[in-house]
Amino acid sequence: MDYQWYPGHMTKAKRMMQENVRLVDLVIEILDARVPLSGRNPDVDQLAQGKQRMVILSKADLADPKLTAQFTDYFAKKNIAAIALDARTKKANAQIMKTLQKITKEKKERDLKRGIRNRPVRAMICGIPNVGKSTFINSLSGRSSAKTGNKPGVTKGKQWISFAGLELLDTPGILWPKFEDQNVGLRLALVGSIKDDILDEEELARKLLEILLRKYPELLHIRYFDGNPAGEEPVEIPRQTEYNDKELQELLLQIAGVRNLLRSGGEKDPVRAAHLLLDDFRSGRIGTITLDDVPQE
Repeated sequence: MDYQWYPGHMTKAKRMMQENVRLVDLVIEILDARVPLSGRNPDVDQLAQGKQRMVILSKADLADPKLTAQFTDYFAKKNIAAIALDARTKKANAQIMKTLQKITKEKKERDLKRGIRNRPVRAMICGIPNVGKSTFINSLSGRSSAKTGNKPGVTKGKQWISFAGLELLDTPGILWPKFEDQNVGLRLALVGSIKDDILDEEELARKLLEILLRKYPELLHIRYFDGNPAGEEPVEIPRQTEYNDKELQELLLQIAGVRNLLRSGGEKDPVRAAHLLLDDFRSGRIGTITLDDVPQE
């Protein structure tokens, strides 16, 4: 499956961001903590040239905490302030505000020398679809100022939100025209940044199983195969370096059997099992999982 999604409104959104970036003091890039590298739009680096930068690793409650800590260090070594948070809570808000004050200190000092007082700090909020930009803004501002939704494409145009000496520009989630590495497209599809309507969920679930077998086999086993109903044969998850589609499909069918996801006639339903697996992963019910690997220096 070719993982690509670049509808026309993303071209318009990118153009809007290029026109408005001159109005802001810094660019805050929201990244999904489960895909902090795959979710980095390469266009943002060019867009943010000459601007102060900050990275928010959103949905950290769904990601592997050990890897999230390593990714935070990874960005720090690149002189990019990075903060991990669950945007549904206010736990990290004080740290974010403190970091914003530190980043914009020089700008405020320049304003004072020019006789400009109390000018708000303006920041552009950007990121891929369904990464949690609007949720982050609402959490930080303490009110429901930006539209939110658990699917890509909720924010269609720009929104300015003002509070506490800040003016935040919420922008639509955008991808880039072509993923050079299809593994990037796969990971973005898995976290819900590409519309499910254009994807083959069954194939996507097999790919997820392959990743889980390689990186988090214990979580997979605990979620679906520990404590099988009486009468069910124990499921043996093979430990190997590579898996073919037939093996992955068989495992998907085993999940369908364990969860009693059956078609009429009692046949195991892999489509329903695929939907269950993807939903369990995205909601964190399988466990805290990070799809990207930390680059080795």
